Amino acid sequence: MNIWESAVAAAIAAIITVAVGFPLIPALKRLKFGQTILDIGPAWHKEKKQGIPTMGGFMFIIGTAAAFTAGLFMLWKNGGINFVSHGGLNFFSAVSGFIMALCFAFIGFLDDLIKVRKKRNEGLGVKQKLAMQALTVTAYFASRALAGDTRTSIDFPLTGQLDLWYFYYIVTGLGIIYIVNAVNITDGLDGLCSSVTLVYCAAFMVICGTLMFGETGVLAAAAAGGCIGFLVWNFPPAKVFMGDTGSMFLGGVVCALGLGAKSEVIMVIAAAVYIWEALTVLIQTAYFKITGGKRLFKMTPIHHSFELRGWKELKIVIVFSLIAAAFGAAATLLTIADATGFNF
Repeated sequence: MNIWESAVAAAIAAIITVAVGFPLIPALKRLKFGQTILDIGPAWHKEKKQGIPTMGGFMFIIGTAAAFTAGLFMLWKNGGINFVSHGGLNFFSAVSGFIMALCFAFIGFLDDLIKVRKKRNEGLGVKQKLAMQALTVTAYFASRALAGDTRTSIDFPLTGQLDLWYFYYIVTGLGIIYIVNAVNITDGLDGLCSSVTLVYCAAFMVICGTLMFGETGVLAAAAAGGCIGFLVWNFPPAKVFMGDTGSMFLGGVVCALGLGAKSEVIMVIAAAVYIWEALTVLIQTAYFKITGGKRLFKMTPIHHSFELRGWKELKIVIVFSLIAAAFGAAATLLTIADATGFNF
């Protein structure tokens, strides 16, 4: 593991993210970039969260970018990057994954901008958003192919590989879009998305270290540091929201780590909380249509259902983070077992 580079990257990201908050939050208030809360959510959200500045995700985007760059530089200086051999592909995969995350952040920014300008909680249309996301994913895969990464197989820990041929791009592409939107959906409570993502990134720091993907491990560390810094401002009660700008960036990072470490199945396991959150929305919608208006859950995404049961935001954040930690630990142990040749 590149412990030194990862530790420095995490520290840089955390410090810069916190520092950027001091000028950014007042600026967002002056611009009146406040969150508009829908009436269909828990009533106390509109009372307590209406008008809180959004687009705070720029804090950890800036922090992560600076820390990732610094971490890669340190890795290169210490001989941890080989641009000639296969290591060059690992470097490009990490960088292209980060650029993909920035593209998703741009889509989120456009979504946020429409919301704040029109004073509503809906920005880009669903078709517009999906089309832009599909274009981003296509560009990501195209850049990887041009760099020489034509892998179309998926590794199943302790089992083997399955070559999907060209279907790999369809299956994985749809998976990226699902997870990015699932991370976005998870951003519904103070500190929830950043806490769960912090846990996810921490797991992938170990996973990348085990599999010797140093560049992607540095990205995981930088994003984890960014989440820590953002929690200073976003921990309940939040002083700023990350907005779709931030949540879509984090969704891109989540996917960049999984694909950068060539661990798609492991990514799905570690991302269980996000997947569960989005799945409850899909189930609720289908059940509502099939039954003619009945609801299976009190409210979705599922974190709102727990709110309506009387859980405090902090309790939900802690419980969901612990669930994420459990799945992250399972994914990490499975990776270690597979890497060491251990069979159950």
